[in-house]
Amino acid sequence: MIQRFQVGKRLSEMAIYNGVAYLAGQVPEDDSQDMYGQTKQVLAEIDKWLAQAGTNKSRILMAQVFVSNMIEFDEMNRAWDEWVAEGNAPPRAAVEAKLATPN
Repeated sequence: MIQRFQVGKRLSEMAIYNGVAYLAGQVPEDDSQDMYGQTKQVLAEIDKWLAQAGTNKSRILMAQVFVSNMIEFDEMNRAWDEWVAEGNAPPRAAVEAKLATPN
């Protein structure tokens, strides 16, 4: 059975199937902050969703990171490095992309 959370017209914020949680892309609430601050916000949201799914960041199977400008990549990585579970860094891809609907 598939469990869906915060189901909207176009997407669910999270789905759980066969014990695996799948999260939609997360965006910061306050986009006036710098990349480091925005990344910290997003990672805190991910922690909340993982807790709701009964899991945590040490069990992440794969991560995809989308940044609006690779010039700020190091700041995103600084927040990521502070957050990621030591010894459990998941496979990760990071790309530059623009949001389809930023707000």
